[in-house]
Amino acid sequence: MNLFKSHFWYNKRQRNGVLFLIILIVVLQAVYFFINSSSNEELDSDVSEIELFQQQIDSLKEAQLKSKKIKLYPFNPNYITDFKGYQLGMSIGEIDKLLEFRKSGKFINSSKEFQNITGVNDSLLSTMSPYFKFPDWVSQKTSKQNNKFSDKKITKSKNIIINHDINKVTIDQLKKIKGIGDKLAKRIITYRNLLSGFSFNDQIYEVYYLDKEVANRVLKYFWVIQKPLIKKTNINKATFKEVLHLPYLDYDLTKKIFNYKDINDDFSSLEDLKKIDSFPTNKFERIALYLTVD
Repeated sequence: MNLFKSHFWYNKRQRNGVLFLIILIVVLQAVYFFINSSSNEELDSDVSEIELFQQQIDSLKEAQLKSKKIKLYPFNPNYITDFKGYQLGMSIGEIDKLLEFRKSGKFINSSKEFQNITGVNDSLLSTMSPYFKFPDWVSQKTSKQNNKFSDKKITKSKNIIINHDINKVTIDQLKKIKGIGDKLAKRIITYRNLLSGFSFNDQIYEVYYLDKEVANRVLKYFWVIQKPLIKKTNINKATFKEVLHLPYLDYDLTKKIFNYKDINDDFSSLEDLKKIDSFPTNKFERIALYLTVD
């Protein structure tokens, strides 16, 4: 019996030690529970902040995509550039077909003709065609072509003027158009003579002091039916003075042409003109009407 008590009997100091150990264990458990709970709250808070931040990033991305989206405005499909065609969703082959067609000096006058030439699919055409804007004279020409009457002379009917070749129109015929008097009619004919005849319909806009609205009215009744036969100048053999007198070429551009020729010998093709510094490529088709390298 005494042996049994020796194993299970504790003095006061030992009992205090056991009590202290129990209290220590309880405190450590409480601290662990508190820290773990706090960590979970911080984690939940961090997750919530991350989700909010991600939502803000997504909103910014969406706003950026909307800002980059192309805003289409009415445009003439005849003047679509490589970059513009790419923005519209055209393939390189479709853009090349359009540019090749335009190099021939021809114009597209309808959405159907645009599709036939470029080969764009119906889906892309339906997206683009509502923004196609052709000159007023195009629709006028289409309606006249469907008309059974073949008379090409201007009549004195109150509201009707029948279409006529702009390269054959007379001063008196031009004067019958609202907004054109004797001086302006003579100016149009003079500019036509300077060009050796209009090759493109939009050359009418180049007439000095001709208001755009009046020019549109001219194109409503007159356009290029038969292109003029222009005598071309051999750029490799012509003198400075001969080139200077050609339409669309001023002194500075003529000088650059001859400087280029002095450095590179003769021009191998008219495309070499585009290699000249500051050459007006937007006028290349017009300048090419009067030059040759033969």
